Amino acid sequence: MRARYAACAAVLTAAVVAAGCGGDDDATGGASGEAARTLTVYSSLPLQGASKNQSEAIANGMKLALKQAGGKVGGHTIKYVPLDDSSAQAGAWTPEATQANARKAAQDDSAIAYLGEFNSGASAVSVPILNEVGLAQNGLTNTAVGLTTDEPGSSPGEPEKYYPSGQRHYVRIVPKDTIQGAALVTLMKQDGCSKTFMTNDKEVFGSGLARNIERSADEQGLELVGNQGIDKNAANYRSLAQGAKSRGADCMVYAGITANNAVQLFKDFAAAVPDAKLYGPDGIAESGFADPKEGGIPADVGARVKVVIATLPASEYPPEEQRFFDEYKTEYGDANPDPYAIYGYEAMSLTLDAVKRAADEGGVDRASVIEQLFATKDRESVLGTYSIDENGDTTLTDYGAYKIEDGALVFDGTIKAQS
Repeated sequence: MRARYAACAAVLTAAVVAAGCGGDDDATGGASGEAARTLTVYSSLPLQGASKNQSEAIANGMKLALKQAGGKVGGHTIKYVPLDDSSAQAGAWTPEATQANARKAAQDDSAIAYLGEFNSGASAVSVPILNEVGLAQNGLTNTAVGLTTDEPGSSPGEPEKYYPSGQRHYVRIVPKDTIQGAALVTLMKQDGCSKTFMTNDKEVFGSGLARNIERSADEQGLELVGNQGIDKNAANYRSLAQGAKSRGADCMVYAGITANNAVQLFKDFAAAVPDAKLYGPDGIAESGFADPKEGGIPADVGARVKVVIATLPASEYPPEEQRFFDEYKTEYGDANPDPYAIYGYEAMSLTLDAVKRAADEGGVDRASVIEQLFATKDRESVLGTYSIDENGDTTLTDYGAYKIEDGALVFDGTIKAQS
């Protein structure tokens, strides 16, 4: 099925780990003897608004991985170009910016991979554009089920509508929302929730995750007393919160992203239901939600909130996998990087590895890189050991539960999602 995407694309990685060194500038490039050239890896992230800090952490992770590879592989120069899929006015990703980014990469003959988007809804925009030209795409933090499968949580026409060529080019390194939904329900059950009111932001990610939470709640025996889509432009949600209180809700879970007025939503629910426990997904696991200094929720509300993310802190990884955290500290002076930095690092590392494997097989082009991404098996990484399945999904399943203390996300335990 992906065979027509194979040939010769970009020789990238032979792992020149001497930071800053250029490697050998031989005239032939990699093992196939193809001529050396410059290959471009694009990223597309919301560099403005609530997700700005997390996006910068992702980009830093990418740059670190590329630096460790010496900026060259097999004689080919690797050029990293970061793009912004957000606008200052929106304070979040926009379809217009996302389309422009995808088209820029698609029309660049030197482009070998596109790392993005941060938001699943944005990927729903860029995936079809990049599919038409067969450019490898890593969905970074995307979890919406319908981007890769028609499993519960997807919408009619998904995922086929994203792949007009009939071939797949898109992979991701975080578990899809069938896992995240189950992790949230497992966490709420563990915390003693008996009646949970759910809200969602009506975007691709939020509405899909809400369906997965509903399905998992039914399977695990957690009563949901509502599932309400919200207007992200609403001045407040006091009426909605009062309605949840009248139904006896002792917990609230939000399926959505920070930029869609999550801070106001949590403040209003906290006020209306003073004893309620509050939960959210990785879409709000960022300083723009957690830190009052960044426009996030007040500290008293934060004390009642837990979120889940598909990464764990450094202390939870085996010693051999903790090298990333030491090197990130050396490079950026941050001993406790944002969890999203790991996604950026692994997305770039996987891309480089796929290009190296393509080179070893005889040559590198867009098609061969896609083929090698889908051929990823038992890869040892900073995220753990994983494979990429035929749909482009990772085999990783663990989620970390985080609480909020002093405006920061603090690890609270590993969630083994129950189905």
